[in-house]
Amino acid sequence: MAGDVLVRLRQALPTLRPAEARIAEVVLEDPVGVVGSTITELASRAGTSQATVVRFCRAVGYAGYPEFRIDLAQATSRRAVELERSGIAEGEINQTDGATDVVSKIAFHEARTIEETARMLDLDALETAVAAVADAPRIDVYGVGSSGLTAQDLAQKLARIGLVCFAPVDPHAQLQSAALLSPGAVAVAVSHTGRTIEAYQALSLAHERGATTVAVTNFPASPLAELADVVLTTTARETQFRSGAMSSRIAQLAVVDFLFVRVAQRRYEATSAALKATYDAIQPHRLRPR
Repeated sequence: MAGDVLVRLRQALPTLRPAEARIAEVVLEDPVGVVGSTITELASRAGTSQATVVRFCRAVGYAGYPEFRIDLAQATSRRAVELERSGIAEGEINQTDGATDVVSKIAFHEARTIEETARMLDLDALETAVAAVADAPRIDVYGVGSSGLTAQDLAQKLARIGLVCFAPVDPHAQLQSAALLSPGAVAVAVSHTGRTIEAYQALSLAHERGATTVAVTNFPASPLAELADVVLTTTARETQFRSGAMSSRIAQLAVVDFLFVRVAQRRYEATSAALKATYDAIQPHRLRPR
């Protein structure tokens, strides 16, 4: 997809061969420098051959190095414009940054993560997941660690509009819940890497029980994505002070909101009634203004 080469490289990195992965790391570390490099220079920087660079380009969806470099130039130009618009010189947080710099850079990365996730999201896959969830007699959502917080958020939203939804926190409880699913039910697993054992095991069991399975992950070629019937992909990026757990959260929550709002639209009358009923139910628990 033109203009999103850096996103695609980050997503493809775990699946590349070692020599190809070294090339990807060189590109991700210094994309501007690579734009000005010949294929011979890039091969030398990565400690590999020109033929491997060509194979790398094909592995990430390009006919050859010229097409790859054109797309990379467009991506780096767009990034420069985004940095200028945000009023920051460079995106990485360093040791000497003050509070203003840190806030600006984090805001830049989180806004960019949401924009990239929205731009790269497979809308057909989203609509397939929405249709399955809206009509499901029961929904399970699995996740551990930071992804578990996203799972809890989705379950809370769906439950509030009247859908039967569970998001067990304990991995054993997730397996128990998955074992009780049947055809027509939906199981959603959230994992940034797509390699979280607990999420994979729960979704695998849900699949065996005949449920429609949905994966929310940053890596479309991961084991979790390969297992799922429907894949919703995020485009979070780690930086020095923003680990996967931090960078993935905002992207996952954006995808959860896309899914929830589309489900709510499909059930508009029931959603409106449920939101009013749940709003009214908690009003006695609000402190009155003084």
